Amino acid sequence: MRSQLSLGTAMAALTAIVLTTTTTFAKEWLSGIKWDEPAVVTPGENNAAPSDAKVLFDGKDLSQWENGDRWEIKDGYAIVKGAGIRTKEGFGDCQLHVEYASPEEVKGTGQGRGNSGIFLMGIYEVQVLDNYENKTYFDGQCGAIYKQSPPQVNVCRPPGKWQSMDIIFHAPRFKDGKLEKPAYITVLHNGVVIQAHFELKGDTPFNRAPAYKPHADKLPISLQNHGNPVRYRNIWIREIKPVRGVLEDKKTDEKKQK
Repeated sequence: MRSQLSLGTAMAALTAIVLTTTTTFAKEWLSGIKWDEPAVVTPGENNAAPSDAKVLFDGKDLSQWENGDRWEIKDGYAIVKGAGIRTKEGFGDCQLHVEYASPEEVKGTGQGRGNSGIFLMGIYEVQVLDNYENKTYFDGQCGAIYKQSPPQVNVCRPPGKWQSMDIIFHAPRFKDGKLEKPAYITVLHNGVVIQAHFELKGDTPFNRAPAYKPHADKLPISLQNHGNPVRYRNIWIREIKPVRGVLEDKKTDEKKQK
């Protein structure tokens, strides 16, 4: 037993020496890309927006929305009323944060209960619906990409409770009137991933198959009026920009490794 322990100890020591030597003399791999320095963004405190976000609704007014004067504003939230609303500004690739609450007084069933919707570019809908103990067709329930993809899980809170939708959207790209790259969407409902980089098949109509039609790179975001007094608050958006870098000269890269 003593000799076996000694052999094991010796092997462990030898392995440590080899690993240390390899690490010491290994050359660092460099990509050869000189990256732009990432911008410094301050995260929001107490449920506030990040420092680089554009606030679309702060609980006071809907002046950044067309038809915003149709909705009722009280106690820091807006109540769906009279018409849908859409932003006066257009957006493309983005991170969108929306908080909403279904009516506390339950009326209706299925699609008739707490129905609204978040339309990216006014075209691609993430469904808002009260699906707390309320069944409907799966690709039309809360968090669905309407008529295309049901949510992976149902994390709806009870009626009247505030809920959040965090949406990461990559807009489609068109070239010469044809689709060059489809849209992709990720959705977190109440902090839980329910859509993971889903590839959209096109728009999200009720009465036909989805299809892409060429449109601008940036378009307004819409919130739907479906006849239910859904409440909204704390809406903000961040533009998603690609990370940028420049490929350096190969000789410069080799010098850095020496």
